[in-house]
Amino acid sequence: MKNREISLPPVPAVLLAIISVQCGAAIAKTLFPAIGAAGTASIRIGVSALLLLLAYRPNLKAITPAQWKIVIPYGLSLGAMNLIFYFAIERIPIGLAVTLEFVGPLLLAIAGSKRLVDYCWVLLAAVGILLIAPWTNERIDSLGVLFALLAGALWAAYIVFGGKISKIMNDGQAVSTGMLFAAILVLPFGLFENGLVNLTPKLFGMGVALALLSSAIPFTLEMKALGQLPPRTFSILMSLEPAAASICAFIFLQEKLRFSEILAVICVVIASAGSTLTAKR
Repeated sequence: MKNREISLPPVPAVLLAIISVQCGAAIAKTLFPAIGAAGTASIRIGVSALLLLLAYRPNLKAITPAQWKIVIPYGLSLGAMNLIFYFAIERIPIGLAVTLEFVGPLLLAIAGSKRLVDYCWVLLAAVGILLIAPWTNERIDSLGVLFALLAGALWAAYIVFGGKISKIMNDGQAVSTGMLFAAILVLPFGLFENGLVNLTPKLFGMGVALALLSSAIPFTLEMKALGQLPPRTFSILMSLEPAAASICAFIFLQEKLRFSEILAVICVVIASAGSTLTAKR
């Protein structure tokens, strides 16, 4: 009998990828007290880079100057995005951090548009941000909010560079080489923070699990789903990320959101999905 490859339908695959990423974020936050946000980011990016380099074995000597000009900022934006996002969830709930981070790709998606409906989505996302904004110092850390928004800006840059590198370089080669530069950027922060000094075999094992959940598993699932789903459908499903983040953080970390913060998540999810639905093909 021939071996049959077990494969998920594309929609469940994307949903599982989203859950995997957010479970990874929850694991990451549990590592912060022991090795810090930068140390956790270092393990995640470092292990992910090693796995991808072993899987794709990129020929660095064959990369052209034109490819280097894109793949380096692509990798640096990837590393900076993850590092800054971890700084954010160190200070604010994961669900709120992901919600604020989503503003970056949302604004990128409708950049340059002059249609009224797109301005409506921006306004709705702005309402969500206003609901999260720390008007008092009782709960939300202002620096955490700024970190999350900066991570969103870096996410938008990552999307731009990713789109460019995908046109001139093989996907596997681009991702593995980019992750190498992400590791080069992030590792010094982990060493400077001295969190890696406290690393134990158990903590390293959790770091490997983090790398798998946050990178290897969702990347594989998303790549397979992208080959079967229309881009618009994929983007709508990814719009559920802030809601999934809030649910996973509540289940694994008992991070509860206020009613206004739940409304903020809903606003950004609707704005993201709506902008995808009304975008020009």
